[in-house]
Amino acid sequence: MASIRTSRSFRDISLSFTPHPITRDLTILTNESAISRSVRNLVETIPTERFYNSSIGSDIRSSLFNNADYGTAAEIQQQIETTISNNEPRIENLIVEVYPYPDNNLYEVNVIFDIIGQEFPTQKVNFILEATR
Repeated sequence: MASIRTSRSFRDISLSFTPHPITRDLTILTNESAISRSVRNLVETIPTERFYNSSIGSDIRSSLFNNADYGTAAEIQQQIETTISNNEPRIENLIVEVYPYPDNNLYEVNVIFDIIGQEFPTQKVNFILEATR
């Protein structure tokens, strides 16, 4: 018999560190916002960037300097799927879509997932990846 994972609400601080306008406390991200931000942070973190856990992150930055084509997009998609599957236990039914734009040398990324243990609608996180100097 499979066990069903239940969870409480999810909370995280906003990495913008902008204070709340009234209370002057740090802004809190909750539930879907917290997990969506966590997914994006995992993708954008470079391995060895975190001091005490150097295995967290994806190596997509090195792929961004290649020509934007479907082969590189498939590599980026695989790296993102592996990183999220290994480091984010609060999600399931992960789908990653990566679309290359060769004229602009960038990739559009869509990460679609369900949150475990809560009745939230399917989440979709969109962002653009491009090489920066």
